[in-house]
Amino acid sequence: MAAPRRAAVLGSPIAHSLSPVLHRTAYGELGLEGWTYDRFEVDEDGLPGFFETLGPEWAGLSLTMPLKRAVIPLLDGITETAASVDAVNTVVFAQDGRTVGDNTDIPGMVAALREHGIDKVEAAAIVGAGATASSALAALSRVCAGEITVYVRSEARGAQMRQWAERLEVAVRIADWADAERALHAPLVVTTTPAGVTDVLAHAVPERPAALFDVLYDPWPTVLAARWSAYGGAVVSGLDLLVHQAVLQVEQMTGRSPAPLDAMRKAGERALAAR
Repeated sequence: MAAPRRAAVLGSPIAHSLSPVLHRTAYGELGLEGWTYDRFEVDEDGLPGFFETLGPEWAGLSLTMPLKRAVIPLLDGITETAASVDAVNTVVFAQDGRTVGDNTDIPGMVAALREHGIDKVEAAAIVGAGATASSALAALSRVCAGEITVYVRSEARGAQMRQWAERLEVAVRIADWADAERALHAPLVVTTTPAGVTDVLAHAVPERPAALFDVLYDPWPTVLAARWSAYGGAVVSGLDLLVHQAVLQVEQMTGRSPAPLDAMRKAGERALAAR
């Protein structure tokens, strides 16, 4: 019998996380006996101490806010993908004891878009400029051929997005949040704001909307996503993103591929329906 292996998701707050449901489902489908996946409430101050408690049974960690940048100094190395946005959401413990950080949000976004038939667009818009927006910008750099317009609330956030754009070598235009309704006419709109923030935009959805990627999954659908769907537009949800990035995490942590995407998605849907 194989030695027990552990993995977990860390963050603050963390009680809402669906990651345990997704990862445990994958372990069951893959026949990984002795594997466990838990959640721990950990903030930036507590992160170094948590790392000191980890033994050789640990295979990996998933990280959510506010730890995606705070973890980097604690690691032996990070991938080019994680370095492109200075954000790590996945830590893998190698057999030689090294800890390597990666960002599966970026390829997870790309995979979620492609699953919905969105491989390439001529232009795109990002609504919001928080932590998720930099990963969204990196993902769009792989699917958007032209300019990406980012709608922000402050000059400081706009300056941050310009810095990310320069690093990622993408064409970005910064626009004022007051004009965010214009974003809805883009071939692809990515909303990265907290729950409820984009509700005020729902009335402005065009009669023939293109594609919306709303990174939220609870509550779902958002007011904006519901209106978008009612008008016949394509909608990619935060659950799509969560599942695709979790698939990559499972594969990296367990060394088993492919991870059971459909089973993980159905488990996530059941968990959300039960809330």
